[in-house]
Amino acid sequence: MEAIHAGLQGEKTLVVGTEHTAGHLGSGGAPVYATPMLVLALEEAALNAVDALLPPGKATVGFSLDVKHLAPTPVGMRVTAKAELVSVNGSRLTFKVEAHDERERIGEGTHVRVIIDLERFSATVASKTAAHE
Repeated sequence: MEAIHAGLQGEKTLVVGTEHTAGHLGSGGAPVYATPMLVLALEEAALNAVDALLPPGKATVGFSLDVKHLAPTPVGMRVTAKAELVSVNGSRLTFKVEAHDERERIGEGTHVRVIIDLERFSATVASKTAAHE
């Protein structure tokens, strides 16, 4: 997986709609861009940086997030989330992430993803499901 290296970048852009607001998601009462949606955009930016470069049968999953939501963004404003791969340690990928609206930086932090084997991962999920039934 030499294709995965520090310096890779990904991006996710969206226009904030009512479905992205804290009030709509139940994560607060304000009619502004919700923190869970910010986290999702940052994760999608990281996915966009690396997942297309993985060999068949591999994918990444989120492992940890340390994110600050710095400023509110109203409905109708464009948000751009960016991720830069800053280190590769075996299957662990660490990203610097940040997001801006049309006026300012609204979020920043780090995000770690892990490269997984989809077949093995699916078997783990299936065994957990079977044990739960």
